[in-house]
Parts: sequence; structure tokens; C-alpha cells
Amino acid sequence: MFKKSILTLSIIATLLFQGCSEDKTKKEVNTMISTSEYVLTDLNNKQHVVKKVDKGFILAGAEDKIVIFDIFATWCPPCRGAAQHLSSLQEKYKNDLIIIGITIEDNIQNEKLAEFAKTYNANYILVNSDQNRRLNSAIVKELELGDRYPIPTLAMYKNAKLINHYIGATEEEFIDSDIRITLGK
Repeated sequence: MFKKSILTLSIIATLLFQGCSEDKTKKEVNTMISTSEYVLTDLNNKQHVVKKVDKGFILAGAEDKIVIFDIFATWCPPCRGAAQHLSSLQEKYKNDLIIIGITIEDNIQNEKLAEFAKTYNANYILVNSDQNRRLNSAIVKELELGDRYPIPTLAMYKNAKLINHYIGATEEEFIDSDIRITLGK
């Protein structure tokens, strides 16, 4: 009788402790998902920290600015054309906008990326980091584009909220209009 009672209590205690530990694990996983951090290095070796917050992304130190993430490749003709338009917008809204170009190319040399910037007047932040692929995947996942997505892909955020996204070659006027609306101009 005594052995049955101890066995029963042991089973109940085990079930209780397993249930408690499972909840803690779920909470830890949810916290990790909602606070992912990406440290990106630009061509000047300056680091930029992007954080995934709830259903958006925010650039540390630029929380009040519009941030456009440009997912591109140096060999992509529409990406080359987009670089000039993005530079124009960066200059026009230099106090309110930050554009970050994130290449999809693995193992690209900084020299090649700098050559792209010079040739196509990409006068905004270009990052070449081992975290590029991870951030690109997270942005594309949020946009629900799947694993095979077109480039260029642009995603515009303000205060970690997605404003709009653009796939493929996009007229500068469309992006400009969304920026003006977001700024209340």
C-alpha cells in the first residue's frame, strides 16, 4: 500500500514538473523569436544593428526614421537601376530616411560591392556581412514571399511597422509617395 502511494505521488510530481518546464521552454522560444538581432557591417566597417520586434524590424539608433531594406545583387540589372533611384530618395529625405542595401551574394568582396556603389551611384548604406542571408530570410518570411523571391525586393518600415514593400523594378515615384505619406507631407 505504502509503495503504491509513493509511486502515485512520484507520477503526479513528475507530470507537474514536466508541465512547468514545458511552459518555460515555450516562453523562452517566443522571447527569442520576437527579439532577434542582426549585426551588419557596411563598407566602412561600421556596424548597424537591426532588431526583429514583433512583426517588424527596427534599426538601432534610428527608431524615428523610415528604414528601407533593399535586398539586391550586384549582377542584377533591375537592382542596378534601383540603386540610382534609392540614392536620389536618400538625398531628398536625408534627415528622415535610411536605406540599407543587403546583398544576397555570399562571399562577395568589399571591393566588388564598392565598385557597384561607385558605378551605379549607390550612395546609401551597403552591408556585406555574414548576417545578410539571415536578415534577408527574416524579411522575406515576414513578407510571405517564400524561399524563392525576386530581386530587388524593398521593405519599408517606420517604428518597426511595415509601411509597404516592393518587388522587382519599382518606379521612384511610388516609393517617394509612400515616404511622403508616412512623413505626413
